[in-house]
Amino acid sequence: MAVGLLGRKVGMTQVYEVTGKSIPVTVVELGPCDVLQVKTTERDGYQAIQVGFEDKKSSCATRSERGHVANIDSKRQEKKAASGVEAAPKAGCEVKKFVKEFATSVEGYEVGQKLDLSVFDSVTAVDVVGISKGRGYAGTMTRHNFAGQRASHGVKKCHRHMGGTGCSAYPSRVLKGKKMPGQYGSVRTTVRNLAIIKMDKENNLMLIKGGIPGPNGGYIIVRPTNMQPRARKFEGELVAN
Repeated sequence: MAVGLLGRKVGMTQVYEVTGKSIPVTVVELGPCDVLQVKTTERDGYQAIQVGFEDKKSSCATRSERGHVANIDSKRQEKKAASGVEAAPKAGCEVKKFVKEFATSVEGYEVGQKLDLSVFDSVTAVDVVGISKGRGYAGTMTRHNFAGQRASHGVKKCHRHMGGTGCSAYPSRVLKGKKMPGQYGSVRTTVRNLAIIKMDKENNLMLIKGGIPGPNGGYIIVRPTNMQPRARKFEGELVAN
């Protein structure tokens, strides 16, 4: 998996080609992201790049969060230094609200480096990961698109019920995974192979074709897709909406 960026969903709009064709796009704000840690096989057992997005007020950060990005004097650090253990490099930045890792080769990356939209210069399609909108407790018609019971004679006050769930005498239980009422949404969701329409590096904005999970303002992860891109980056001219 290649290195991606962290950001937030701004909202949806549409752009137009010069031919008049409209393209539905989602505007996302990506980066700049600070590289907080570089995981290596020798020290951590795997390779990954840990990045953070959006500064958090120092007054709202815990001591462990501050120590993750900057050197803080402590008895533990003094003991390690006295025993000859080299301290891990720190990014020297503000505490971040949103921190994630990308499992990839660490060659060419170092702690404290800033990543921006340049990582997508040669990318035409991306995968977007976010937390879908939570819709609370929902029934089967809303959650699983069940048809419900009959609306004619013989059905009394249970038109939206799911129906029977039993398995007769054998196995005399409800099997795991049965579609039932429950929590709808608020889960990690990935939408794959979305085309990049346009990038605005000055404002750290990217226009992605189609919709992505989560509410406006929600945190997202954008990474280059590992699928065969089904659409190339739009190279034509766009007109103002």
